[in-house]
Amino acid sequence: MSTKRLLKAYSQGIFPWYSDEEPILWYSPDPRMVITPEVFHLSKSLNKIILSKRFDVRMNTAFVDVITHCQTINRPGQSATWIGDDMLRAYCELHDSGYAHSYEVYEKDKLVGGLYGVALGQVFFGESMFSLVSNASKVAFAYLLQKTHFRLIDCQVENPHLESLGAFKLSRNLFIQQLKAFV
Repeated sequence: MSTKRLLKAYSQGIFPWYSDEEPILWYSPDPRMVITPEVFHLSKSLNKIILSKRFDVRMNTAFVDVITHCQTINRPGQSATWIGDDMLRAYCELHDSGYAHSYEVYEKDKLVGGLYGVALGQVFFGESMFSLVSNASKVAFAYLLQKTHFRLIDCQVENPHLESLGAFKLSRNLFIQQLKAFV
C-alpha cells in the first residue's frame, strides 16, 4: 500500500478497511459520518476537564506510539484490530511525508490518549483513537476541532460516541462535493 495510492484514495473519499482473514478492501460508505467545528458539541463536563489543564495536548510528537496504542488497545465487541503491520507501515510513511498526523494527550508527561489521521487541505480523515484514561481521546478530538484549520473531519462510519459529540451523516454525493471544495 503506497503513499501515492492512499492519498489518491482519500482525495476521492475512499479509505482502506481491514477485517480478520480478509485482504485490505477499499470503502466509500453512503452515508458518511462527518463533523465540522461549527456543530461540535463540547459538553459542560468535557469543557471543565479541558479547562482544568489536567491534560496536555501535543501534535506529532509521538505518532508511532499513538498508532501502536490504537493497534493494540482492547476494544469491546472487536476481536482484532484493522491496523496490521502493513497498515502501520503505510501510515508511518504518510506521517514521514507530512500527511498523517497525531494528536497526543498527556497526563503528567505520560501518553494517555490520542488520535491519528490523514490531512489533505482543510479535511482531516480520522482513522483511529485510543484512551488509557477516561476522556483522553475526547480531549484530543476537541483539540482537533477547536485548535486546527480543518473545516471537515471525516469520521468514516456511524459511531454513537462521535455522534454524541456532534458528528452527523452526509450523503456520499455531498461528501464528495465537500472534498472537492476543501482538499
